[in-house]
Amino acid sequence: MDVSNKELIAKAKSVIKSRRIKHGYLVGDVGCALLSDEGNIYLGVCMDVSCGIGFCAEHSAIAAMVTNGEEKIKKIVAVVEGGKIIPPCGRCREIINQIHKQNKNTEVMIGKNKVVKLEELLPHPWS
Repeated sequence: MDVSNKELIAKAKSVIKSRRIKHGYLVGDVGCALLSDEGNIYLGVCMDVSCGIGFCAEHSAIAAMVTNGEEKIKKIVAVVEGGKIIPPCGRCREIINQIHKQNKNTEVMIGKNKVVKLEELLPHPWS
């Protein structure tokens, strides 16, 4: 199954439902969609809470993929409320890399018309 970047971006946007939870913490303002090597799409949202226990939308989508027995990511994109594509943070880059060695070739959307391989964003991975 080949999914276009436009379709993957639309999927990421579809899960954005920004809201405040207990203590005013913001959740759901970033959506992520990833296409696995098997052709499945996994979605996730971020949770910005205190004490470093929150997580990025990419983490959420990757956790859904791993829950379903997959590890290889073909493409990934994160989108903020309003539709802007954002590149993954360093922590997300490492998680993508550490889930499977072939993920260094994951296509990462970092802008509207800009796609790079993970290895370009993480030239010296921690391992």
